[in-house]
Amino acid sequence: MSYYIIKLIITTLLIVLISEISKRSSFIGAILASAPLVSVLAMMWLYIDTRDALKITALSNSIFWLVLASLPLFLVLPLLLKAGVNFYLSMAMSISLTVLCYWLMVTVLDHFGVKL
Repeated sequence: MSYYIIKLIITTLLIVLISEISKRSSFIGAILASAPLVSVLAMMWLYIDTRDALKITALSNSIFWLVLASLPLFLVLPLLLKAGVNFYLSMAMSISLTVLCYWLMVTVLDHFGVKL
């Protein structure tokens, strides 16, 4: 049980740290947020839990393909905000587009025999 609490604390602290740093410097916050810290943590926790390198390989490959599908969020959100669209509506529209892109990516990859 304490292992799960440690995982939660470390992962939560990382997210809070990035948001606090972003208040002071959006550039440094962006560097930290764009670094695959969450993915690295997930791979570390998975490896510690399973000691299975094949699971890490599968996770890493899936992350690669799905990161591509998440990129439109970072293009559309600032465009909507600059156009004066309400933050929450902009976020909802950007997330909806990202969900659609995930679905398209999974569908296209499945068509070409790539299993995530």
